Amino acid sequence: MSLHARIPADHEAPRRASRHVALSGVYADLAGQAAKAARPLARGRVTSAIGLSIEVSGLELGIGEAVRIIGDHGPIMAEVVALGDGFASCMPVSDLRGVRAGNPVLSTGAPLQVPVGRGLLGRVVNALGQPMDDGPPLTDVILTSTDGTPPRAMDRERITEPMPLGVRAIDTLVPAGRGQRMGIFAGSGVGKSSLLSMIVRGTEAPVSVLALVGERGREVREFIEGDLGPEGMKRSVVVVATSDEPSLVRLRAAFTATRIAEWFRDQGQDVILCMDSVTRVAMAQREVGLAAGEPPATRGYPPSVFGLMPRLLERAGMAKTGSITALYTVLVDGDDLNDPIADNVRSILDGHIVLSRKLATQGHFPAIDVLESISRVNKAVTTPEQRADATLLRQLLAARRDAKDLIDIGAYVKGSNPQVDRALEQSFEIDAFLKQDMEDLTPAVSAWAELHRIAESG
Repeated sequence: MSLHARIPADHEAPRRASRHVALSGVYADLAGQAAKAARPLARGRVTSAIGLSIEVSGLELGIGEAVRIIGDHGPIMAEVVALGDGFASCMPVSDLRGVRAGNPVLSTGAPLQVPVGRGLLGRVVNALGQPMDDGPPLTDVILTSTDGTPPRAMDRERITEPMPLGVRAIDTLVPAGRGQRMGIFAGSGVGKSSLLSMIVRGTEAPVSVLALVGERGREVREFIEGDLGPEGMKRSVVVVATSDEPSLVRLRAAFTATRIAEWFRDQGQDVILCMDSVTRVAMAQREVGLAAGEPPATRGYPPSVFGLMPRLLERAGMAKTGSITALYTVLVDGDDLNDPIADNVRSILDGHIVLSRKLATQGHFPAIDVLESISRVNKAVTTPEQRADATLLRQLLAARRDAKDLIDIGAYVKGSNPQVDRALEQSFEIDAFLKQDMEDLTPAVSAWAELHRIAESG
């Protein structure tokens, strides 16, 4: 008898081998977890607390890492913002009361985590993603860092489709494209928040993410229940950090909202991200930078502020899948459109909408100064016929503006300028087109049809 005949074939050997490899992987994972659990807990201590900053020693920490300070009134979370010789400067995300020199500090070994996912739709959360609306606990979410990387330049799809916002003056004269980033520039009390709420209710985007950064506490509920309403809230996520909260919390709110918008974009959704206001984000970073020892530069803003702006704003826009159409309000200092933050933000974004205090005091809402506003993707998202109608209306508005002084003192003679004559004749219907009640949400098709009627009727 041959050797092969005497020894039966072992058909189960490959299966046993693969099962052995799988079990080895499981045991290796369990061993890794056990080793991690058995590792000595790294512990440091508070050495000083000056102003907004806490100095921690005895830990090997990295920038952006979260730590837990065991204060007299319970644990306080903080984030490492600067490193020195043998110590780390940390900024807290809650009140500093109860912190004293010598308090123990524990390293988490990771940055602050926030929830993202569909479970956030219809909810109001704070800068760390924790519910503020007395609703049920969050479900259908995952935890992730607020850090994100902007899509690479060559990975961004081109902006070719319009993103209707429901506001006639914007959709026709300063049209937004899907994936565009625009700024709304205005002084305080000119109607930025009201315009944002109108856009959220009028947009065709299926998901809206709103970041209310540095807002008055009184205005938050007013905005959500009054301006936004149930319809707008149903498909929105609202991230809130009021003006009384620590600077790091206000700063984190902007990044949390952006990270939530990125998650929906990565699922292939077209998201609209509204942030009110990016100026208060810059002010929060100024407080963080100065507390960490940065030197003040332009108008008291440290260099890190101007490095932060592109890192935040470039994360919106087109990607391989989905898009984030972003609208950032910019609170201009003393209505000066050339203040450092406004000028820096305007140079990064793809267009700007300027609100006029003069129009606002005349009861003109939305108080959009069309002649000072521009969309850098106008040509890509409109047809030649639409651009011709919009250009004509701009020319009539410019002619009326240039002749205003002569008209006011009665020195203008009819027939001197055909464009001025037409602008004056159609003044009422032009103003009626540019004005719009907050509840009057106009589809883009109707807005373009009305503009064409005005252009043809002259």
